[in-house]
Amino acid sequence: MAFGTFDIVHQGHLYYLQEAKKLGDYLIVVVARDKNSVVIKGKKPLHNEKARLEEIKKLDFVNEAVLGDREMRSWSTIQKHRPQIIALGYDQWKSEFSLAQELGKLGLHPMIVRIKPFQPEKFKTSKILQNKEK
Repeated sequence: MAFGTFDIVHQGHLYYLQEAKKLGDYLIVVVARDKNSVVIKGKKPLHNEKARLEEIKKLDFVNEAVLGDREMRSWSTIQKHRPQIIALGYDQWKSEFSLAQELGKLGLHPMIVRIKPFQPEKFKTSKILQNKEK
């Protein structure tokens, strides 16, 4: 299972998701809800959650794409799908340990893997948008 906002799907996202796919046989991608995206990133996404979800569904290596929880840290999507592995991007969560602790309280014990960045100085949504404005 992998998570993200995926406002503008770029090479960094593709790398992250392809590396996540290598960790198992079936990849579920959880797309952040609009309101949670505002909390996480401090601004509204350019594209709404349904449009972002549809873009992820178009990726042929993604087995399933779903919208995330309506309330942050409710963990219902993880509880429903019970992934064996959770792939985090290089800039997600404060620590794998704190996520593992929170999920452990619910009886969930997936392996948590941090995916290394792919040219973050070039392929990060905020940087891409910044460069478009110039």
